Amino acid sequence: MTAPFKERGLAALENVIDPELGVDIVNLGLIYNVELDDQGVCLVTMTLTIAGCPLTDYLDQAIKDELSGFDEVTRVDINLVWEPAWSMDKMSREARLELGIH
Repeated sequence: MTAPFKERGLAALENVIDPELGVDIVNLGLIYNVELDDQGVCLVTMTLTIAGCPLTDYLDQAIKDELSGFDEVTRVDINLVWEPAWSMDKMSREARLELGIH
């Protein structure tokens, strides 16, 4: 049986590495939701570590490249939100260890 799209989408987004931190955007806690509607539109709800992040365009394109690889995805839209605000508490245990944050 095929895993739900959200699970597969999140797994694919683990390939998108924040070049400044060297950790993927899922484990950094930047991705809040990934959903696919009946028309094949994938909506990614996410935040950034800071407003005005210089990597916004890079991350947008990398996210679209990863999710466009699924046959059922016809378009990828990114919903950038600031609430809830990102904090280090959103990072996975693995990301914290990788960055030396205990």
